[in-house]
Amino acid sequence: MKKFGIFGQFWLLTAVTLLASLAACGGSGSKPEDSKPVASAKSESVVRSGYACCNLHYEGDWISDSNLAQLAFIPVGTPINVKKIDGYRAYIEVNGKAMRLGHDYGRAEESTEQWVNKVVVLEDPKLKLAKFAPAVRNAIAKGQLMKGMSKEQVIMAVGHPQTNENPKLDGPYWRYWWSSFGPYYVYWSGNKVSRIDGHSETVGYMTYKGK
Repeated sequence: MKKFGIFGQFWLLTAVTLLASLAACGGSGSKPEDSKPVASAKSESVVRSGYACCNLHYEGDWISDSNLAQLAFIPVGTPINVKKIDGYRAYIEVNGKAMRLGHDYGRAEESTEQWVNKVVVLEDPKLKLAKFAPAVRNAIAKGQLMKGMSKEQVIMAVGHPQTNENPKLDGPYWRYWWSSFGPYYVYWSGNKVSRIDGHSETVGYMTYKGK
């Protein structure tokens, strides 16, 4: 009986130790690793509701920072809700449709969050758009350019140029893309467009010819 009592005490001590170990494991399992932040915590800090800064070109549900001009676009001023930013992607809602923003090219120059904040602005651009001259409004509505446009108006029409190719916006020109193989260039005289250059067919597509 004495041996059984000692054996029973041994098992009781083992059980208590095991339960303590399990409790310790449960506590450490709920703590995120220092090197890998929890995605949901990140997304909570960057949720944003605003408007399309500019005409945002898309293919399927994908909007890239290349903003290829040959694609269909979401008009400037369209309401956008940013649901989550995860790595180089932002998950958004546009008119009830789930879409994605892809930070594909400007990663070395700015964070994904910085880029998203440029694309999804807090103030509705249509308020400024309404004050522009009719020809400028019509050009922006078509996603096209014209001489004399300001930098703000060009961004509304064709978006921000890729930051990897245009890290500073005070250069003599901005480089844009009609397609993956069709660049075009917007040249500046001060803050106004002086000319649009590139392949003649691309320039023809991108130049507003109305009045």
